[in-house]
Amino acid sequence: MGALHQGHLSLVRRSLAENDLTVLSIFVNPAQFAPHEDLATYPRTLPRDLELLSEVSVSGRSPAAVFVPTVNEMYPSGIVLSVDQQKGTFVEVKGYGHQMEGRTRPAFFRGVATVVTKLFNVIEPTRTYFGQKDIQQALLLRKMTRDLLLSHPEPENLFIVPTARDPKTSLALSSRNSYLTDHERENAAPALYAALDAAKSAWESGAPKAECISRAQAVVERKKAELGDAVDLRLDYIDMNDPESFDELSPTVSRGEWEADQEGRPVVLSGAMYVGKTRLIDNIVLGARHTLGIVG
Repeated sequence: MGALHQGHLSLVRRSLAENDLTVLSIFVNPAQFAPHEDLATYPRTLPRDLELLSEVSVSGRSPAAVFVPTVNEMYPSGIVLSVDQQKGTFVEVKGYGHQMEGRTRPAFFRGVATVVTKLFNVIEPTRTYFGQKDIQQALLLRKMTRDLLLSHPEPENLFIVPTARDPKTSLALSSRNSYLTDHERENAAPALYAALDAAKSAWESGAPKAECISRAQAVVERKKAELGDAVDLRLDYIDMNDPESFDELSPTVSRGEWEADQEGRPVVLSGAMYVGKTRLIDNIVLGARHTLGIVG
């Protein structure tokens, strides 16, 4: 949706390395926002975005085009933020949008599926690249391309590129990081990834899911106590989910039991946390991440 950073540019570089022509879309999609969310204030930095893209080159290739549609072009029937009042055609992937991120943002994936279907129809890409930071979104779109029998792209050609992180703090790069103060960005926001990393270590040591989540929550609570009133730090959720169904793992299941029952299927460990008014998300894939289409 614009406000490009090195995470976005990692997708561009991957495409440039693997394709003759690379097309980008930049569009702040209103259908992804609820009425109470930050559509009006979402960062829009198109001149800077285009400047950054003009500097990207891999093996002599640069982006061939940037598709920057208007809201009226993408939603010719009009668009309002209240789902109950919307008119026109929308795409919904049933049964996969209420878990994980969908618990907090129930209409979000409907908006994602709709706009990405439109973009696929306009551009007809052979291959597409999405970031792992939004892992549920990327996996849902792979399901959508399969279910709608899309040929551009085919499901196996929707690639997920690993999350780009700040080299000092490991904070996942995000356009919404621009909302954070320097203090929040350096001292509070990295607690989410640290919490996920604690859960990962517990899982790999054989602890059951409930213990993994407890250790992750403890990391956030310690950071919250350390910061005191200086930062409003609030955990939204941390959970472990099946990447196929998005269902939550049983609290008692351990790594050994899961891998034996699921024949090595990975687990998505994800979370969301508020730092002040800014909501951050992150995830770690536990196990054979290449089976989910994650490259690199």
